[in-house]
Amino acid sequence: MPQVSWQPSASFANLRRRAQILARLRAHFAAGQVLEVETPQLCPTTVSDPHLNSLYVPAAGYLQTSPEYAMKRLLAAGSGSIYQVARVFRADEEGRWHNPEFTLLEWYRSGFSLDELIDDVAAVARLALGEVDCVRHRYRDLFRSHLDLDPLNCNTGELAAVARRHIDIAFDDADRDTWLELLMSHVIEPRLGNDALCFVVDYPPSQAALARLRVDAEGQQVAARFELYYRGVELANGYHELLDAGEQRRRFAADLREREALGLPAIPLDEKLLAALEHGLPDCSGVALGFDRLVMLAVGGDALDEVMAFPASHR
Repeated sequence: MPQVSWQPSASFANLRRRAQILARLRAHFAAGQVLEVETPQLCPTTVSDPHLNSLYVPAAGYLQTSPEYAMKRLLAAGSGSIYQVARVFRADEEGRWHNPEFTLLEWYRSGFSLDELIDDVAAVARLALGEVDCVRHRYRDLFRSHLDLDPLNCNTGELAAVARRHIDIAFDDADRDTWLELLMSHVIEPRLGNDALCFVVDYPPSQAALARLRVDAEGQQVAARFELYYRGVELANGYHELLDAGEQRRRFAADLREREALGLPAIPLDEKLLAALEHGLPDCSGVALGFDRLVMLAVGGDALDEVMAFPASHR
């Protein structure tokens, strides 16, 4: 008989810690009167973002990369503040901090500003990590201090030149956001949150996704969104949510044009989400937090395999 590896990759001590953290999170949201919901993870459409690769199930639909679209339909229908502990799926994501199937903690707070949501995210993270400090940095300031570069006003050629000086790159041509994302992920992110929860705010408008835009103190238009890093690991991505259905449709259309240019398959637009936005999404802020990564950091782990019973390597 061949030797078959069947045991879980995570220790039971870590799996018990995972369950304890989840119980604390649910108690936190219950105390704040945030309703737990469930939404389908197999749907007729999915995100249009060219940088996310959804899993397609023939004759059934797409496994969701996030429960965001369905949760916004609940918000528009009058749910009030909601959260979900969702199993989500992303193709071609496997490694130390990635798994094609993972757990996303996503929640929306009605009437919350982005600053209020950041405070809430810090409180949730501390339920797992303990009393760690919290800092905030503007995206623009990080590029200025680490790369001596203004990411909002420099040209694409300057971005490419700086990227080539810092990263071993196997291609010659890319769009502006690709260069920005390479510099952020390879040069800046590993230095973030070594001793504190690090919230990065005020991203370029081109990276707004489903967030609204605002004008910062320097008169520069920026995306009203944040990302959270701890010990060099990206933990969460939050938005002051866009309410304008017409603007959202334009952004989806831009995504589809970029997908076509990259040779990626077209994604049918989620007309039910757009109809919900037309009906009226309440003023709210929302965030998606990688629960497996949070637990990994809480137990002092170095890879998701340490806190997932059966990751891709053990299926």
